[in-house]
Parts: sequence; C-alpha cells; structure tokens
Amino acid sequence: MNGRTATLHAARDAVLSPIRTNIPARLDRLPWSSFHLLVVAGLGITWILDGLEVTIVGSIGPALQNKQALAMSVEGVGLAASFYLVGAVAGAVLFGWLTDRLGRKRIFSVTLGLYIVSVLATAVAWNSWSFILFRCLTGIAIGGEYAAINSAIDELVPAKLRGRIDLMVNGSYWIGAAVGAAISLFLLQGRMGVAHGWRFGFAVGGVLGFGVLLMRHWVPESPRWLLTHGHRAQAETVTAEIEHRCSKHKPGTLPPVEKSMVVHPRRVFGFGLIWRAMIGQYKVRSGLALLLMAAQAFLYNAVFFTYGQVLTHEEGVSPSRIGLFILPLAVGNLIGPLLLGSLFDTIGRRKMIFATYGVSGLLMTAVALLFAGGHLTATTQTIGWVAIFFFASPAASAAYLTASEIFPLETRALAISMFYVLGTLIGGVGAPYLFGVLIGMDGRWPLSCGYLGAAILMILAGAAALFFGVDAEGKSLEDIAAPLSEDGASR
Repeated sequence: MNGRTATLHAARDAVLSPIRTNIPARLDRLPWSSFHLLVVAGLGITWILDGLEVTIVGSIGPALQNKQALAMSVEGVGLAASFYLVGAVAGAVLFGWLTDRLGRKRIFSVTLGLYIVSVLATAVAWNSWSFILFRCLTGIAIGGEYAAINSAIDELVPAKLRGRIDLMVNGSYWIGAAVGAAISLFLLQGRMGVAHGWRFGFAVGGVLGFGVLLMRHWVPESPRWLLTHGHRAQAETVTAEIEHRCSKHKPGTLPPVEKSMVVHPRRVFGFGLIWRAMIGQYKVRSGLALLLMAAQAFLYNAVFFTYGQVLTHEEGVSPSRIGLFILPLAVGNLIGPLLLGSLFDTIGRRKMIFATYGVSGLLMTAVALLFAGGHLTATTQTIGWVAIFFFASPAASAAYLTASEIFPLETRALAISMFYVLGTLIGGVGAPYLFGVLIGMDGRWPLSCGYLGAAILMILAGAAALFFGVDAEGKSLEDIAAPLSEDGASR
C-alpha cells in the first residue's frame, strides 16, 4: 500500500467531530402513528413474500415431480429448497455488510428489485437446474432483505412497542404462507393444472413486489444510522419530519426529551471493530443468538420444505390437495405471534422465549412419537403441527428480535445477517435434503428421529435464553447495547 492510498483509507475511516444528540430518545418517546404503520407495512411485507415463496414450493413440490411439469425427483425438490437457503445465506452476508455501510433505505430498495426479477424468472424455468438457479437468486434477495428490514424497523419503532411489533412483522410471514397454500390449491386444481399452474404461483410474488416498491418510497432512512455515519443535519431533518407526522393530529402533545448522548461518528466502521465487539464484549449474547437461530431454522426448514412429501408418501394425500393441510399450519403460525406478541413486552423477553421454545419442543416430541407409532392420520398430524407452530412461530420471531436488538447500532444489520447465516448453515441448509432422505427410508422411525432432534434443539435454546438472555423489554436500543461510537457521556 503506497502513501497516497494509506492516506485515503485513513481519511475514509477517520472519526468525525463528536456529536451530542437526543435523536434516539426522541424516536423512542413517539406514540404509535400512521407513520409507523407505513414502515411496518412497507418493510414487513418482505416476510409475507418469503412465506409465499416457501409455502408455494412446499405445496407444489410433489407437482414439480410430475412429467408434465419439471419431472424433478424427491431429492431434486429438496435440493432446490437447500439452494434457496444457500442463496439466502449469501444474500444476508453481502447485503448485511452493505446495509451497515451504505444505509438501510438504499439496500432494501436494491434487494426488492432483485427479488422481483428472480421470482419472475422462476416462473419461466424450463428444467430442474434453471429452477434451482432462480430459486437461489430469489434466496439471495430475501436474505438481503432480512438485515435491512429488521434494522430499519427496530430503529424506527418506539422502544415500548418494539417487541410486539417485531414479532407481528416477522409473524406476517405466515400471511404469505396462507396465501401460498390457498394459491396452490387454486392453481393445481384449476384449468391450468399441474403442467402450468405452479408457474403462476411464482408470478404472483413478482407482481406484489412492484406494489411494495411504491410503498417503500415513503419510508425514510434510519436517523440513527445517519447520525453514527456523520450525517447529522439529515438525521435532524428526518427526525423532525417523523415527529411532525406522529403529532400532526395532536400538535404539542409530544413529551419533552431530556436524555442525550455523545457519539463519535465515522464514515465507515471497520469489520475488525465490529467483529471484536461481537466475539469479545458480546460473546455470550452472540452464542445465544446463534443457538436461537439454529434451532428454529432446523425446525422450520425441515418441516415446511418437506411436509408435502410427507403427506403424499406416508399418508397418501393427493398432490393437488397438499394446500389444504399447509393452510391451517400457516394460520397457526400467524395466530401465535398475534396473541402472544405483547407478552414479550410485558412478561419479558427471557421468560417468553424460554416458554415458547420449550413448549414447542415438548409438543414436537409428542407428535414425533405418535407419528412413529402410526397413530396419526394426515388430519391429526396437521392438528399436532398447528399446536406446535402456535408456540414455535413467536419463538422463531423472537430469535430475529434478539439478534437485532442486543448488539450495538453499528453492527445491527451485520449481526442479523451473520446469525441468520450461521443459524441457517448449522440448522437449516441441509435440513430439507436430510429430511428428504429420511422420507425415502423404510418405515417412520428415521423421520421421527429427525423430528426428535429438532425438538431437543428447541428445548436447549429456550433454556439458554432463560439463563443468558437480556431483559430488553421497554428499553432503548442504546441502553441495551451502547453504540460503538458513544463515548460514555450519556446523561
């Protein structure tokens, strides 16, 4: 590295003038308003699109094996699911890093554009390998969305509501899942049939994406991100606009703000600084976030990418009727966060994560043993999964909530992406293929053992949250984990 290059790098990474600010406190004391509803709707729809994607594939998996469609093998369908997750992992790493570096708004616009192109390409796939490739590209887009979306929502939603809003947003995945199940029934049983019906299922996602682009135009950049990267004037402007939108119907009603903090912004926060914080000062939190992510990833990716095959191979359900059994699972997953979400802000994070992970693990143990003994029909097995996912859904959403709020602001998007990536690699990427192999084995015990493994992981993760979790309910993000750029002069 020559002298000029070194000088440029030093200027780029230099700490800017210190800033005393009350912007985080101003954002946290705001009442719920139409602005927050716009943020949740415009950004949270990512989860709906992901749910639509995954459930359509799970529902039409058997149909893709038909010679009139793509003539894919059971293992091929599982491989496509695994490549979707591989893409999500790659997208999370790349765009998570870029989100912390370039801002939330810029990245969630890019990733949505990539999603639209990729999902429309999936709709015109001509063979197994083109289908797998386009599924991988779609996964890259969705993985990139996770980091940018969760970061922006957490940094814009008031502290007292952050837990329930995060769980509801993440739980909206199951709105997409329910729609995907319903669409699969219509497409596979309608006039288009097996040969072409599945293509229109993916086209729906692309059309929805165009509408989301319009909504996101009105979502601002996170003032917290702007502040720590030296854009003080813009941060003040955006915050003032948000305050105006939140109080325009009741002017003068916002409570005064006394708390402030001093930060030392940088244009760029080096990866080394961020990594040292995550494996040094916050190493226990890092371990917890990883375990929570891995446990829920193994459970969900194992079940939802392969449940259609379980029903057809073990229970003799027609491929065209798979959606009838996926739909109630999606409804159970949706209701869980809606009914239990507020308890994460009242009873508290640690206790509720312990309860939801533990109960879902125990219920899954019971279902696995009943399935192995041949005591379940397609209907009773589905009822069992509905009960499991009523608790597992808020548990899984709480894993993303944990990863997004227990680390410093400068690492937030990268932390979400890294733990999503590691959790998915450890507990998710191989799960669809593994369970596809287990389904192909003789008897029910191999598959039951896979279910039991997922149950044990959930119980262990819940216990870890109880002992090592953080009581983050109602607290400002800066109180849970001080920004790396703060100098400790808060008052």
